[in-house]
Amino acid sequence: MNLPTPFRRRRQAVCAAIALAFLAAQSGYGHAESTYPDKPVRLVVAYAAGGLTDILARALAQGLSQRLGQPVVVENRSGAGGIIGTSMVAKAPADGYTLLLSTPAPITANIALYKNLPYDPRTDLRPVSDIAMARTVLAVNPSVPAKTVAELIAYGKKSPGKLRMGSWGPGTVPHTIQTYMAKTYGIDILHVPYKGESPMTTDLLAGQINVTVGTVTTLQPYFASGKLRPLAVTGPHRAKRLPNVPTFAEAGYADPAYQVVSPMTLLAPAKTPQAIVDRLGKEVSKLVNSEPLNAQIEGMGAEPIGNLPNQADATYKALLPVVLKLTADTGVTLD
Repeated sequence: MNLPTPFRRRRQAVCAAIALAFLAAQSGYGHAESTYPDKPVRLVVAYAAGGLTDILARALAQGLSQRLGQPVVVENRSGAGGIIGTSMVAKAPADGYTLLLSTPAPITANIALYKNLPYDPRTDLRPVSDIAMARTVLAVNPSVPAKTVAELIAYGKKSPGKLRMGSWGPGTVPHTIQTYMAKTYGIDILHVPYKGESPMTTDLLAGQINVTVGTVTTLQPYFASGKLRPLAVTGPHRAKRLPNVPTFAEAGYADPAYQVVSPMTLLAPAKTPQAIVDRLGKEVSKLVNSEPLNAQIEGMGAEPIGNLPNQADATYKALLPVVLKLTADTGVTLD
């Protein structure tokens, strides 16, 4: 259709303005990526200070600050089994300035545990790198007369209500195993949730709770002194830091619930630009696989990983259905 000259000119002007606006936006977007980061980065931990996640986050933040040339500040946002901190990051601006260091539960088991989860980790978050594999150990206060898994189960059956298992929140490894053990062996174990592993350990030492499945990092120092007693480690092989403690399988319990080990993962909001995710992933991978932090992580009783974003994403997609099935099999829901 032939438009009158004034209309043609007006349409051309509008099209030109739209094109210029688009190019300006794209230019600004690319500039933002190329200058990232130009201000401090916030690293959120969804648990209280003092536990493995917090300790690892602070070690990671220190090294990452040096590599990025900007401060990386750890912020603890604990509560609701990791939901509060995880939800905050999922809803944060997708610009690379708010990141999450997560344990497995908030991004896996919580999907099955909560019908009204305020975020969906599958669509609201994206993995940047798996930092380390945290090893966990079944441990008891010495007041519990058990030196093996079998003796613990026998004690639980003989003394209903005497076992009080602490966790660092609903849906975490100790809560899942507590529920599994109670259901499978018909023993009465009370679940006592905390806002982090550090306050849980304080009460375990004091006898307020008397059993847990905690990280090797946090509990190991109390084994040699006899303040706590290790019974078995989760996973397919023994923990390097506890070479004399058998796996659940070696103790005669090869159930899948005791075999799964999951990474602690660095995540960003889902729509964070690929260039920023790649930059972060590359820097984190180099950092974790460098001698100082690698040795530091092993010293914590964890196993360093430091993979790239596509590898972390593949690991998450492979792990998720396994954890969801194990969680669903417990029959537990929390809302």
